[in-house]
This record gives sequence, structure tokens and C-alpha cells, in this order.
Amino acid sequence: MALTKFTRSSLESRNTLRDAVIIIDNIVYDVTEFLEEHPGGAEILLDNAGKDASQCFHDVGHSDTAFEWREKFKIGEVVDEDKWEVKPREAYAVQEHDELTLASLLSVWGPPLVMAGISALLYMYLFQ
Repeated sequence: MALTKFTRSSLESRNTLRDAVIIIDNIVYDVTEFLEEHPGGAEILLDNAGKDASQCFHDVGHSDTAFEWREKFKIGEVVDEDKWEVKPREAYAVQEHDELTLASLLSVWGPPLVMAGISALLYMYLFQ
């Protein structure tokens, strides 16, 4: 069975309570009936309705069950000319961590420690 093809521009207006679609990895999902059932609330779906929600969907870290469940809302796919590169699922899970250095430690803890020291000296000068 061939999927219905949609252009991204034709989906932009489908962002209301009565007609909400999202695009995830070039697949189009009609989430109108799912708005009230969505665990994150209807607002997050409506914020992404009519748009590509791939980054948002993957950033949340949905379970395998969510990946399976979304299939019942699939109504088509984006036309070949409008398709974006699909990142592997693992690419979204990679998080970069800054290296812990003395400079980064001082930039976070330095100002509060200096203020505490000044406050202690001021207290001792005024009340001793």
C-alpha cells in the first residue's frame, strides 16, 4: 500500500485542535485524536503541529513502545523533494559533556566564594 505524499508547506496550516499533524523523520502523523491522551499534554503536540518535530520527539527520549504506538497515527510521508536527512536514533542520545577543569570550576564557584569571604569580613568588622 503506497503512502500518501505531502509537501511540508501543505502541512503548515494543519496545526489546530481539530486538525493537527506532525512530521517525524519524514513520516506524517495525524495526532488530532491523540492530543488529549498524550502523556506530555496537548500543548507540546500543538506547538509542533504543522512542523517537523523530529528533534523534539527524539530529544525527549521516547520509549520503544512510543515508537510502535505512533505507527497507528501514520497517514503518509513527505514528498521526496522535501525530505530531510534522517539521523540514526543513537545520534540523538549522544550528549556532549564539558571537560571539568580548574577554570570551569572557578567560573562557577568563584563568585559565590568571593562574596561569602567579603560578607564574612564585613560582618566581623561591623559587629566585632
